[in-house]
Amino acid sequence: MWEFSVGLYMISIWPDSLLLAAVYGVVESGSIFLLGSTIGEWVDKLSYVKVLQLWLMTQNFSFVVAGATVFGMLAYSDLKSTNPGLFIVLIVVTNLSGAMGMLSTLAGTILIEREWVVVMSEGQPPGLLTQMNSVIRRIDLICKLFAPVVSGFIISFISLKVSAMTLAILNATCVWLEYWFFMSVYKGIPALVERNLRRTLRPSPVDLLESSLIQNGDPESAESSHKQNFREKISKIPFVCAWKVYLEQEVVIPGVSLALLYFTVLSFGSLMTATLEWEGVPAFVIGIARGISATIGIAATLVYPVLQSRISTLRTGLWSCWSQWIFLLVCVGSIWVQNGLAAAYMLMGGVAASRLGLWMFDLAVIQQMQDEVPESDRCVVGGVQNSLQSFLDLMAYVMGIFISNPQDFWKLMLLSFLAVTLSAILYTSHVYRVRNHLIHFEKITQLGSWLMRRPSESCRS
Repeated sequence: MWEFSVGLYMISIWPDSLLLAAVYGVVESGSIFLLGSTIGEWVDKLSYVKVLQLWLMTQNFSFVVAGATVFGMLAYSDLKSTNPGLFIVLIVVTNLSGAMGMLSTLAGTILIEREWVVVMSEGQPPGLLTQMNSVIRRIDLICKLFAPVVSGFIISFISLKVSAMTLAILNATCVWLEYWFFMSVYKGIPALVERNLRRTLRPSPVDLLESSLIQNGDPESAESSHKQNFREKISKIPFVCAWKVYLEQEVVIPGVSLALLYFTVLSFGSLMTATLEWEGVPAFVIGIARGISATIGIAATLVYPVLQSRISTLRTGLWSCWSQWIFLLVCVGSIWVQNGLAAAYMLMGGVAASRLGLWMFDLAVIQQMQDEVPESDRCVVGGVQNSLQSFLDLMAYVMGIFISNPQDFWKLMLLSFLAVTLSAILYTSHVYRVRNHLIHFEKITQLGSWLMRRPSESCRS
């Protein structure tokens, strides 16, 4: 609900400008970029139960505060002119609360999607991990389907203020139910309890890397650490160590390809939502469009296991990234449509259709990381991956600050499309490096020969 509504809140508080929405995105994405790898290390060191407690309490409290501050700014719409100091304070609190909420959400994502799912699928049939990844993404997308529709109807037919208050009340009440659900899963699966005991006793991969740097260093430098050169000191910073672990993985190129897809405004994020609102598209229509987008994403979670079982995870990612690219051509085409509302509906349609390829590609890359990243590095790599994604997301919002006029949104669209193109090319080069080919031309030849034989066989019969 917050993801969908924050863009509408910001464009309402400061009409005819994407500036507030862009600044919020910069703060949120920048915090994840700077602290994402640290969050991964933190998840790796703490017990499962402690992560759950800190994650849920911090997340829900942050969104309660964010909802309350937004309500205050909407209730006193003239605050910007009558009391600019208080207005700035409320904007800052809203941005920081939203960023804190997303940081805690990141901790939960790493714990569940990068750790629990893999532990629960160990010793099970190979296809189970694929199915579990798809089910978890399906749950996420179902929430993305219903939440915007509910928020859109509240905003359109009641008010923005009621929407903000509803968000705050929901987060205050649902935290206890969420905690009970997760603890039920944890206590009901012995493998999670056993792995939790083992992981709390082992050193983290960053600690191991730091100790190896010390052991492999020159004896004299170990005795007199003040003589170590600048490179050695930098390499021992936890943030740098986490990135070093990430860059040593075989899946670094697929990870970068996935991260590039975050350098975009071609999603139902705050910038595109604010622009659609400026174009005159009603909030409930935007909510329905986002719901349709999520429905197509849910379809991707059903198609992915079938496709993956037939052509492998690697090639599923290849077909997925290019299918996304094809559908986004509709968005690019909308730039030259003269009618503003028609162009807006083309934009929403193209983005929604592209979610089929996007979410299949997301699942393919995540599964490659689950399969190929060692257990000891899994949480750290997950944290860095999210940090990298947030950096590219941050750059997209920085674009929004420099190009804040909604009339110039087409420039942001073109830059986003170029990022998707680069992502597809980069992943394609990775597939070629691993497999030494992209397409089975011999199978296409066999298919052509079979199709040519069919008419002649029919004539003979």
